[in-house]
Amino acid sequence: MNKVRELQSFFYGQNFADGIRVTIGVLLPALLFSYMGQLLTGITVSLGAVGASLADSPGPVVHKRNGMLVAILLCTVVAMVTGFAQRHVVTMGLEIGVFCFLFSMLLVYGMRASLIGLGALLVMILSMHRPLTNVQVFQYAGLVLTGGVWYLLLSLLSHQMMPYRPAQQALGESVREVAKYLRIKASFYRSPTDMEPEYRRLVAQQVLVSEKQVAAREVLFKSRQMVQESTDTGRTLVMIFVDLVDLYEQITSIHYDYASINEKFAGTGVLRDISEIIERLADELDRIGLALQANYQPGTPLNVLPQLESLKQKIEAIDVQEPTAHTLVLKKILVNIRGIVQRLTDIRSYFNTEAAQEAYQNRELQFSLFVTRQNFSPRLLWSNMGLSSSVFRFSLRMALVAVVAFALTRLFPYGEHSYWVLLTVVFILKPAFSLTKQRNVQRIIGTVLGGAIGLLILYLFKNETIQFVFMVLFMTGFYTVQRMNYVLSVTLVTPFMLILFSFLGGGGLAIVEERLVDTVAGCAIAFAATYLILPNWESKQVGTFLQNALKANLNYLQVLAGLLAGNAVSNVQYKLARKEVNVKSADLSAAFQRMAAEPKSKQLHSREIYQLVVLNHVLSSYIATVISGKINAQPCLYPEAIQKNVRRSLHLLTEAIRHLDPAFQLHEAAHSSGEPSTDPPATLSADDRLLAEQLEFIRKVAADIHKYTSPWPNPGRGKSRRVGCWFQKTKPFRR
Repeated sequence: MNKVRELQSFFYGQNFADGIRVTIGVLLPALLFSYMGQLLTGITVSLGAVGASLADSPGPVVHKRNGMLVAILLCTVVAMVTGFAQRHVVTMGLEIGVFCFLFSMLLVYGMRASLIGLGALLVMILSMHRPLTNVQVFQYAGLVLTGGVWYLLLSLLSHQMMPYRPAQQALGESVREVAKYLRIKASFYRSPTDMEPEYRRLVAQQVLVSEKQVAAREVLFKSRQMVQESTDTGRTLVMIFVDLVDLYEQITSIHYDYASINEKFAGTGVLRDISEIIERLADELDRIGLALQANYQPGTPLNVLPQLESLKQKIEAIDVQEPTAHTLVLKKILVNIRGIVQRLTDIRSYFNTEAAQEAYQNRELQFSLFVTRQNFSPRLLWSNMGLSSSVFRFSLRMALVAVVAFALTRLFPYGEHSYWVLLTVVFILKPAFSLTKQRNVQRIIGTVLGGAIGLLILYLFKNETIQFVFMVLFMTGFYTVQRMNYVLSVTLVTPFMLILFSFLGGGGLAIVEERLVDTVAGCAIAFAATYLILPNWESKQVGTFLQNALKANLNYLQVLAGLLAGNAVSNVQYKLARKEVNVKSADLSAAFQRMAAEPKSKQLHSREIYQLVVLNHVLSSYIATVISGKINAQPCLYPEAIQKNVRRSLHLLTEAIRHLDPAFQLHEAAHSSGEPSTDPPATLSADDRLLAEQLEFIRKVAADIHKYTSPWPNPGRGKSRRVGCWFQKTKPFRR
């Protein structure tokens, strides 16, 4: 059933819909002009459509429209400049260097701006081999403009016809990633002998969940139909997302000392039951996600009440058989699972528009606080003009390597399509070494596989109609999976190009050999450049992400401290702190994953950084575990024995941040240097004793973070060296 749902999700997903739209937008002009006997004109119009389509990445329709308008303008200007510059090798080389640098610098304005720059570079590369007269240059630029405008109108029309589909698809994908996260959580209750692989899976999935939630939040909270017009469908989607984030926290809060729990209760069978119930809840969440993507009502709700009742009886039986077993933690897990069940019930209820409208009116929702505003000031670009900016280093590397690749193809031409080397460099070279390395391997594998498939089709099917059908299928597949699976996208685009060249009078084994040689040359140049020219090693940057994650956790812990001190904390304040923790923790996890793919010699203290990534995750999970049961309760002043550990945790966490950032100011509540409470447990209720144990665990995690961020000895020089010193040479770009 999981395989079937994956297949259904693919065809109902945003990527497949985008693939169909881009295929129509790019293919139709070429077909129409080909029918009129002007195939070359049609290909030029299609090139303009391709350049505009890169700006049509997921997001609010206003952002898409503005991005495509900028892309159309840039592609038109680039086509015109290239038409004149390609007449001499020097002017063409200068254009390549300048445009590669400037368009790569657009990354400071976000991913959409980066894709706009990539589209402009694509137009430049595919235009530089066409000799044009002065009049033809303007005609050529006009055709590129026409193609861009055509694709813009197609995209806006599709949105007008189905205004809610992008939001439904983005939200459905977000729901399904949370379901995968929940399944990984279930694995911790299966008595694993080694939890490190499970934590690595959890950290990797946390990154995906964060990416999908950010994408869904952008589409929902920046779209007028969702938050201003307040239509029935808009209310439904907004309320599902709001409860999905709450559900994600509820899932995160199923976090206790797994090692201790497995040691105490592995033989009772109760942990296996917990794991099975969580797996069933993940399946239910998966079905809801698919219903959102496919735009239909979910089926019959899952009934886990009998299993929950059976689990409750088993926990009570353990209490009777072993009165000293301290099953309160199991009862808390049961409460958390019931909370997840209730969240799932609420999400299902929002498919009824009346329930969604009532919930929408009763919620304190301030959407503007939960979305980030991209800064498009020219000052941002200027502030990144220096070697301290990773984007500047990447842009400079891109410009140098592109000019070198262009010079090599002119000095040592190989075949008629030597521009493929430059095209490979531009698309392979990424700011991070790990991604460039991964793309190198994937592109070579995809080119070999795709070349073999293309040759096989051309050999077996001589009928041009059948070949055309295959070409359309490969083209659609390429545009569908290009954001999902790079090796598959290259595998699909290669036979598409071979069949296209066959229609143009070329094709065959010679084209495959040329493409393979050019691909390998481009990959080798890009890989060497990433290693040798102004490299950005992640170990020198991960400290900034670590600081941000710890600061977010400190703020999250402050919310908990306020609740335990009897202060009223608004839902908005609490949710903002929670959102910041999720985003910053995912950024840290992604940075560590990139570092893990770099050469071993560049992974400075990778083991310690991994421990910090896990400890950061455990800390936020444990804070969520405690805070989720307190946020909606009446304000209550807890005993000093409980509050003291919170203050100690704040102090340790603040000091850990100061190890990374000496300028960081001590938190006012962290001045206490008191030790963990020694109040007798008998003075506390059973719930308070469990709370005290949880807060003690938080203090221990904070102490471990403090230890790992403390100055470490430098064996090479015999001096003390701070973690933060690694990361101050090269910092992520300023936003």
